[in-house]
Amino acid sequence: MTGNIRAEYTFDRSTILSTIHTKWAAQTVHFVLETDSTNELAKRLAREGAPHGTLVVAELQTEGKGRLGRRWTAPAGTSVMMSLLLRPSFAPDAAPMLTLVMGLSVAQAVGRLRMKTSIKWPNDVALSRKKICGILTEMNLEKNRIREVIIGVGINVNVESFPEDLADKATSLRLESGKYFDRSMVTALVLERFEENYEKFLKTCDLSLLKEDYNGILANRGKKVKVLEPVRPYEGTALGINDAGELLVRRRGGYVESIRSGEVSVRGLYSYV
Repeated sequence: MTGNIRAEYTFDRSTILSTIHTKWAAQTVHFVLETDSTNELAKRLAREGAPHGTLVVAELQTEGKGRLGRRWTAPAGTSVMMSLLLRPSFAPDAAPMLTLVMGLSVAQAVGRLRMKTSIKWPNDVALSRKKICGILTEMNLEKNRIREVIIGVGINVNVESFPEDLADKATSLRLESGKYFDRSMVTALVLERFEENYEKFLKTCDLSLLKEDYNGILANRGKKVKVLEPVRPYEGTALGINDAGELLVRRRGGYVESIRSGEVSVRGLYSYV
């Protein structure tokens, strides 16, 4: 799976399908060399009737998207860029929590590679306090019911360098370990963990059954953070997440605030994490 000498691991539809061992996640795989974004391609496939669990993978995204309108870019052949199509029956207000479910799944998968991961709330997976993964969840509704949810994931696997403006915030499995990784194996580990976590999530449609695992690797937990509200930023101590995936922050005076991930950003007081 890994080696100190560069290995040209094959990464395509057949290697992904042969490596993944799941019941429904990624049983259908669409692999392309280039697309605008895997989320957009997954939306197009969803309109054509692609089934629950369809996985879209690309070697290169020309218009990759991150949270809050940010761009996600990576050199071809270095990363895992994928989107998972889901067709759940639960209420729309539960869908945003799937971003945290995927973040936990990626962190657990990387942990299987004997690397110590953490999560910067809500879903940035980190190594050495630097980001290795970005996740973007999008939902489409029809008559107030979920038509599909698409979870886009970008993982820095064999990236060997980053632009100067990102070097203090981003890293890769390669940079942290000194090894090259089989991207099909990384993809498989993530999807296997996600399938198990998703099925736990479905039992309650919240994070109550995953909260302990998530809080156990939450980098912000017990630390001072800065809550970047648009009008009045403030500092506090991160306590962990609640069943809804909101971050609990104790403010000065003891008041505990519940923060929704779509509304504000949280940073470590002295660093990105």
